[in-house]
Amino acid sequence: MLHYLKQDIIRLVISFVIPAHNEELLLPVTLRAIHFAATAVGERFEIVVVDDASTDATAEVARAFGAHVLKVNRRHIAAVRNAGGRLARGEFLVFVDADTRIDEELLRDALALLRSGAVGGGCRLAFDGKVPAYARFMQAMFMPLFRMLNWACGCFVFCRQQDFHAVGGFDERFFGGEEVALSRALKKRGRFVVLPRAVLSSGRKMRTHSPWEVMKPFVAVFLRGNRALQSRRGLELWYGERRHDTKHDTKHDTKHDT
Repeated sequence: MLHYLKQDIIRLVISFVIPAHNEELLLPVTLRAIHFAATAVGERFEIVVVDDASTDATAEVARAFGAHVLKVNRRHIAAVRNAGGRLARGEFLVFVDADTRIDEELLRDALALLRSGAVGGGCRLAFDGKVPAYARFMQAMFMPLFRMLNWACGCFVFCRQQDFHAVGGFDERFFGGEEVALSRALKKRGRFVVLPRAVLSSGRKMRTHSPWEVMKPFVAVFLRGNRALQSRRGLELWYGERRHDTKHDTKHDTKHDT
């Protein structure tokens, strides 16, 4: 299903860009949420799923929801997001992770911000289901810091297409933290705002990894600076083998922790 006619491509308002690697289980919930939110705001939209070296049915799931599917083999999140950004044709770009659920209110706030002249922004992060105490502590520590510094969380970043291309998109020198680099680059071009509303994202990494495994990349950045983010080494939290989240079933998720 396409959400525009060929002769109306130039009138596309929103392009949702989703990087995905082996996300057949969570992608349907993400795509369904996007459809509901975008239809509710009444804007023309497209969905671009960048299937990065998946070995499952990620591409088939995306096509079943009417998404454009771009297949790549990069295993490099910044490069995958940029590939989708280059293909996208909307006036506004909304980057959403494959395990993240937006809602109508959040999308309305983002569009209102962009139409008021802002170059882009992000929002707070909330985990689905129950997460360990250390994860709640990290959330309480990092969310106010990100908002104070006006840094977007990677699971939900939005901007004007012209500004995204003007700054060169996500900085491909980095295998992690590319959303912070983009936030800083966009802030140089104009107003960049982190919304107070939260987006719901999967807490599976928190539930399936130890506190040290989660904290390790952040400790590496503290000790080595940006060099710690310039290869996949030490970033197994994002590039390691996916662990099954046996403690949470998204099909029965009705509330989230904030």
